[in-house]
This record gives sequence, C-alpha cells and structure tokens, in this order.
Amino acid sequence: MRYKSIIVFLMITLPVFSQKIKTVEGEYMYHAPDNVTIEQAKRTAVERAKIQALATEFGTIVSQSSTTSIANINGESSTNVLTLSDTDVKGQWIEDLGEPRVQVNYEGDMLVVTAKVKGKAREILSAGVDFTSKILRNGKEDKFESDDFKNGDDLYLAFQTPAKGYLAVYLVDAENRAYCLLPYRNMDDIYQVNANKRYLFFSQEEAPAEEQPLVDEYALTCERQMEYNYIYVIFSRNQFTKANDAASNKQIDGYDGAPRELSYEDFQKWLGKCMKHDAEMNMKKIPITIKK
Repeated sequence: MRYKSIIVFLMITLPVFSQKIKTVEGEYMYHAPDNVTIEQAKRTAVERAKIQALATEFGTIVSQSSTTSIANINGESSTNVLTLSDTDVKGQWIEDLGEPRVQVNYEGDMLVVTAKVKGKAREILSAGVDFTSKILRNGKEDKFESDDFKNGDDLYLAFQTPAKGYLAVYLVDAENRAYCLLPYRNMDDIYQVNANKRYLFFSQEEAPAEEQPLVDEYALTCERQMEYNYIYVIFSRNQFTKANDAASNKQIDGYDGAPRELSYEDFQKWLGKCMKHDAEMNMKKIPITIKK
C-alpha cells in the first residue's frame, strides 16, 4: 500500500515540471543599411520575425519601446522601425518548424528582406536565473568580448551565475551541424557550476589542476570568405543530460579532432524536450561571424 501511495504522489507532481509549448508564427520585413550583407540581412530578418511571433503570442515584459531609422531612397524617405528585442518579450523560442521562408527584394538601392517563421515556443513565467556569458576572442579577460572572429582565432567563454546549477554549450555552424563544446569530449556528465564564481572555459591554463587533462581548447575556422555561427549557452538549476551526439570525423588544423556533434534538427529536438520539461532552463543564443 505504501508503494501505491508513492506512485500516486509521483503521478500528481510530475506534470508540474512540464510547461505548455505553443506553436507560433511571425513575419518581419527588414530594410538593411548599406553596410549589411545579404546573409547578415537574412539572419536579422529571421531573428526579428521570431521576436515578433513571441510578442504576438505572449505579449511584452515592459511597455513597448522602439527605435526608428530613416533612409533616403531616390529622394523618398523609407522608415524602418524595430519595436522589440529578445529581452522585451514574455516568450522563449524553442525550435523551428520547417525552414524559415526568406524573400529578398530591392526598393531602389535598398536591400529589403522579408522573413516568415514558424516554431515552438513557451511563455516566460518568471525572470529565471540571470547568468552572464561572454564570448571572448584571443584573450581571457572580459575586454576581449567579441562576436567577430577571423579564421584561426581562439575562442573562450566567460561565465558566471548567481545560482548553483548545470551548464552546456553548443556551437551550430553554417552547415547546420551542432557541436558540443561543453561538457568536454572526455567528460561523462553535464558540467556543474557554483554560484558567484567566474568561469573561463576552453582554456587548460585557467582550469583547475584536476580538470586540465579534460579541457578542450578551440580555434574557430571557416571554409568560405564569411560564415555565420551560433553559440548556445544552456543553464539550469536542475541537472539534465546532454544531447545524444557522436564523435566527429572532421579535422581542424592545429587541433586533434573536433567536438562531438549531431544534426541541428536533432539538437533542436533535444533542446525543445529539455525546455518543455524544465521551467528552470534558460538559454542564450549568441551569433558570431567568422571571416577568412
């Protein structure tokens, strides 16, 4: 009889940890400045379409703010209004449903990109843990924070959280492959972090002595003239399991093997499942550019 009571208790409490996931859609038309490439414009339009979808479904955290840019095309003014940022909305994008639909046009000399997106998202019910994550280029201090890399540059991550928890870091490249940067290749479990401590990842020199043999160091490379990657920093106060990845056959100059990898589609499914069942999980998606 006691076992039955325990089972009933678990059945009652387990749904508390699952959060309702909704399907959302959004559209955004981006008028790109002269110094923005087509690929940059596409990426911006897609990200803003996602933000617009979240705002439509879940609303905004604060009163709506906006910034306005005005361009002159053939003597006529064109106004582009960005009304929201990803910190203004009360929802969080979890995964794409299909590829974003992107259309490129020109109005006079101005590049105009329209993006339509559809995906799964969840409402932000609480502020969550406000952790700090900084992508560093060729240096280990915060002053080296950058999103603009050159082929062969060293990558570091500075991280700090006000609450004890668990951390994973992934990189998604231009070929839609997801690479597990943390936990390191020879670690069995997710990485545990303590509160109020600055961590510097991907540096053997800065790691604790017992951890140094496990640390992977990374240099970013690109095969094209310019590539756009994303770094996902995933944190939760609850323990979770990393994605089901596999050893990579890819070789990188000056580095004895690439991180473990999986497809972007499988990575999204894993992340969506984790976030659906863990309201404490928070994720920051950081875009970076790598140039020859």
